[in-house]
Amino acid sequence: MIRALFTATTGMQAQENKIDAIANNLANVNTTGFKKSRVDFQDLMYEQVRAPGSLSATGNQVPTGIQIGEGVRTSSISKIFTQGNFVQTDKALDIAIEGDGFFQIQLPDGTTAYTRDGSFKLDSNGNIVTADGYLLIPQITIPSDATSINIGADGTITVTQAGQTAATQLGTIQLAKFTNPAGLKAIGRNLFLETDASGAPTISNPGDNGTGTLAQGFLENSNVNIAEEMVNMIIAQRAYEAVSKVIKTSDYMMESVNRLK
Repeated sequence: MIRALFTATTGMQAQENKIDAIANNLANVNTTGFKKSRVDFQDLMYEQVRAPGSLSATGNQVPTGIQIGEGVRTSSISKIFTQGNFVQTDKALDIAIEGDGFFQIQLPDGTTAYTRDGSFKLDSNGNIVTADGYLLIPQITIPSDATSINIGADGTITVTQAGQTAATQLGTIQLAKFTNPAGLKAIGRNLFLETDASGAPTISNPGDNGTGTLAQGFLENSNVNIAEEMVNMIIAQRAYEAVSKVIKTSDYMMESVNRLK
């Protein structure tokens, strides 16, 4: 009975973690480039009362044994990097990645971060930056007299300047691709950092080495499926309720034992 109390507690804690992840997914359902999280569980250690294959008192080999589980734990909360739906904005600096890859962003301390959020802006110097003012890598500066901006599927940026008919090429947006994107560290602001688990990035022009191509005038929506998250929330809630009843039952059994005289 005491064992059941502690075992049930691990189940409630695990379901709380799942609800937390679902809440974060639903909260970011309209966040550009957001990737949903999935919670994975593992069972805990087992007490071997009788090992499978051991001999019984009569000398026969037992086929299954007796193993009493100690509960469950959260093994990982990982990001799922499936493609989100595209929404057309027709803004020149809104860019979606069709396929794999991340935009490279320079943080104030010089660290390179990575994002799927392509809602870029221009700062006072004409540099392409994120909504927080972080520079896009490689740095590209748009002339103040530019009348139009064109971003090709291969990342090439050209502009037409006032008084000119020929387009001027300014540079190329490059993408980073990781062997294990689920190993990236999420730091908020739609940004990720490289880790040992993610591996070092491969930097390529869009369309090369398995990276996706770019779509100007589009943004990638969150890949959160509201219906799926609501179903998962109901399942987690029912699991939490079921495990809590185990605690109530164990408490009732202990109470019954204490009343024995």
